[in-house]
Amino acid sequence: MQDWGAGNFLAVKFSNIDADATSVLVGLEPSESSGLVELIDDPDKNGVFKITDKSTQKFKVIQSCTGSDGSTYTTVQTYSLSGLTCETS
Repeated sequence: MQDWGAGNFLAVKFSNIDADATSVLVGLEPSESSGLVELIDDPDKNGVFKITDKSTQKFKVIQSCTGSDGSTYTTVQTYSLSGLTCETS
C-alpha cells in the first residue's frame, strides 16, 4: 500500500454489489494520485481513501453490469463529503 502520510481517511466496506457486476470502480474524485480503484476482484470488498479536501471531493461508485439479455449498463453514484466531521491534530 502506498504511504499517503498523516491526514483523514475514509474506510468503506462494500456489501451490496450487484451479482451481475463486471466492474466496480470506487474512490474519491478528485484524488491525490490514487484515482478510482477496481473493487470486483477484492475478496474483502474494502477500500480506504485519503480525504484531502472534503468540500471539493466526492465519493464515487461506478458499477458496470451485464443484464440477463446480454445488454450492458453502468450506474454512477456520487456522494458529498461536505457533511463529514474530520479530526484535526
